[in-house]
Amino acid sequence: MRFDSLTQVTLGILVCAAMLPAQVQPPPAPWRGAGTTPCVGSDGGVFKCPPPAQTVAVRAGRLFDSKAGAMLTKQVVVISGDRITESGPDGQVKIPGGAQVIDLRQSTVLPGLIDAHTHMFNNRGPKGTTEASMLIAVQNVQNDLRAGFTTARDMSSHGNGYADVEMRNAINAGRIDGPRYQVSGRGIAWGGASQAPANPLGNYVVRSVEDARAAVREHVDHNVDWIKLFPTGAYSFTATGEAQYVLMYPMPVLQALIDESHRLGKKTACHVYGGEGQKNAILAGCDTIEHAFGLDQEQANMMVQKKLFYDPTLQRYIEPYMDDNDAKSTGGKYRMIPIFEHAVSMAANTKGMKIMVGSGADGSTYAHGTQALDFEMLVKRADLSPVRALQGGTIINAEALGWQDQIGSIEKGKFADLIAVSGDPLSDITELQRVKFVMKGGKVIKNDVVPGGVK
Repeated sequence: MRFDSLTQVTLGILVCAAMLPAQVQPPPAPWRGAGTTPCVGSDGGVFKCPPPAQTVAVRAGRLFDSKAGAMLTKQVVVISGDRITESGPDGQVKIPGGAQVIDLRQSTVLPGLIDAHTHMFNNRGPKGTTEASMLIAVQNVQNDLRAGFTTARDMSSHGNGYADVEMRNAINAGRIDGPRYQVSGRGIAWGGASQAPANPLGNYVVRSVEDARAAVREHVDHNVDWIKLFPTGAYSFTATGEAQYVLMYPMPVLQALIDESHRLGKKTACHVYGGEGQKNAILAGCDTIEHAFGLDQEQANMMVQKKLFYDPTLQRYIEPYMDDNDAKSTGGKYRMIPIFEHAVSMAANTKGMKIMVGSGADGSTYAHGTQALDFEMLVKRADLSPVRALQGGTIINAEALGWQDQIGSIEKGKFADLIAVSGDPLSDITELQRVKFVMKGGKVIKNDVVPGGVK
């Protein structure tokens, strides 16, 4: 399939439209079925119509301004439907008559958090079924939302084909509650000389530049938001303790993958650990660099120059199993965790580096709904200030996703995605692990806050 400029514009419109709630269709008139007149979904099935849009006012004792990196006090946020219509100091912002008032004056209100690296589907084992995988994924996205992550990026469906596209669409249509999602489908892997049969639900395997461009086009045909790439494979240590990393795509193939993605209006995310594949990903202009255990200062400077984003997924790769694996393979001589922590700290101290917050939550070693651990790790083990960590998980992630005009901060015109915690996360970043209130698009998802205090 060929893509001309009109097709690219259309794809861009579809991506923007994916953020908006599905339009409710009127039922056939007159309604001759049970009960009051329902609404009609995209499949033609009827469902109970959502309630009409309300005007809501949130009184915040403290409010985090993610753009300024400042904590404001005594603020009011006015919401109509799914959008913020006004935000500012109490006394200057008038609460409309008849508005529902949510009292968060004993709490800290923040923009909804954004997890830039999730896997909504757990790894699909050989006996896994489509039905079971989907049910588990529904549970995962609901746990993420209730933990305060109102937006997320999914970084491959773990052997579930393009099911993440369907999940994103179901959330957008209002069929299930979950974060606003950008998804990447199957992911594209290097096959090399292997002639193993392709798994149609697993990674799309490429062996040439032509394969690479075709793989990107197939993903675009399935309406993904991102192209997930794997420029490096596993790591190991030499006998003298030097970390080495398996190179996957040859540079011409990687460049073709990235160029074709950009030509078709898609961004790329590169899973890298280090070595030549990591350097190639930066040179080729991969939009977000994921993990990067072996990142060095030269590469970090190049990322800043090329305006690439760094998504370390720190918590995911400093877990105890990492040391277990290294102890087994090196006899306890060498460890990857300190190498990785040094890389992230170095990046944090590189002027101009945009550090994202992504968890890598995947249902194996990192449970969905606990991703706020990454904020704590970035502050305590990677030299980020609480402000920078919070900005990484809000306005920086929103920019990386291209949604900075819709989410990531609390201001007029943006989606009413708000969370609240009882304490001040600038003083104690672990507060984000105890989210008490979640609102997505003006809809209250979770409310453990009571007037005058927090449960």
